[in-house]
Amino acid sequence: MSNSVSALQGASHTGFAHVREMGLLGMVTLKADLSAPKTAAAVKAAVGLALPAQRAITTGRDPESVAWMAPDELLIMCKHDDADKVVARLTKDMGDAHHLAVNVSDARAVFTIEATDVREVLGKLTPADLGTLEYGEMRRSRLAQVPAAFWMNDRTHAAVICFRSVAQYAFDLLTTAAADGGEVGYYGQDT
Repeated sequence: MSNSVSALQGASHTGFAHVREMGLLGMVTLKADLSAPKTAAAVKAAVGLALPAQRAITTGRDPESVAWMAPDELLIMCKHDDADKVVARLTKDMGDAHHLAVNVSDARAVFTIEATDVREVLGKLTPADLGTLEYGEMRRSRLAQVPAAFWMNDRTHAAVICFRSVAQYAFDLLTTAAADGGEVGYYGQDT
């Protein structure tokens, strides 16, 4: 049996912003009818959280959260060691309802960004309109040439999820965008 390791084993960089690979995080993709009461009940039983609104993320005890990814898809985050249990619980509680629950923990990498304004980092890399991105809103987009999802907890904290296979590329992008002297000042005061 092998031991799990994160994509970049906690790599970090500090410039005008601090970028860190979060390490191991449990992630479960659930594809299902999100309007069905059975889905809401299954998610609540698995991680104790309600379904998020469209493009939102519901958070509980760190690291437990549920992110809306598409009209029929959620990303459930939990402790890495609990991901298989979450899949099993969802599968049991969804029963014969059409669904797919998959542990994708080892296929993803997660980064945190801390800065006076995290939009100063993300704004250099994504075409998403960060001026309209609300705190707690999940956005699927791109970081330069790779697909990514991200959200801002507040003005100073953001998280980014990408495929593990491009983790080093994403980390290099983020650290370059966060390099000392790279502040642009585009966003001004918090909106």
